[in-house]
Amino acid sequence: MSDDFGRLAERLGYRFNDPERLRVALTHCSFGAANNERLEFLGDGAVNFVIASALFQRFPEAPEGTLSRLRASLVKGETLAEIAAGLKLGDYLRLGSGELKSGGFRRASILADAMEAVFGAVYLDGGFEAVRGLILALYEERLGRVNAERELKDPKTRLQEWLQGRRLELPRYEVIDVIGAAHDQTFHVRCLVNELPAPTEGKANSRRRAEQKAADKALAQLTAS
Repeated sequence: MSDDFGRLAERLGYRFNDPERLRVALTHCSFGAANNERLEFLGDGAVNFVIASALFQRFPEAPEGTLSRLRASLVKGETLAEIAAGLKLGDYLRLGSGELKSGGFRRASILADAMEAVFGAVYLDGGFEAVRGLILALYEERLGRVNAERELKDPKTRLQEWLQGRRLELPRYEVIDVIGAAHDQTFHVRCLVNELPAPTEGKANSRRRAEQKAADKALAQLTAS
């Protein structure tokens, strides 16, 4: 592990006021008690919020389920590890002897945790705007690759296409209940998909929107694995 943080600071585009924070962020629990686990917790919250906010602004018509799936794909361990590898974070990790011998500096889970810890360290060192700027800069290309046309298709269309692509039976929608006066109704709808153990449900002020919500929940379950 290199103690020369100059090149890493250049890659991050951020120079720490207190370099010790970066040192701790790069310290795995196998190295000692003063490690990056708490910073990892902080960074996890930061990256989830910043990416959620970016997606919320980028896709103003996307429902909650779509935004959640997009965020999950961007902040998952595999993606964080890829970003860390691009920064050559492994060259700077402080690992115990066992992890060093087993090649821990290349392990995706360790790299992902260290990346989150770096985000946490930047937040403590420079505040929210500093970590927000870093996260958006590192995710710029990935955010740009998000396919708006594909992701913003309405949930019923995407569910139908998902099932058709696998030559499965199409979903069925049933109105369970309609509550309220004609000018202020709430529709309660369920979506039945043979591949799911139970129907998914949606409520909204129109039948179409209720069906969309139910379809979105069904698609989320089908694609969860």
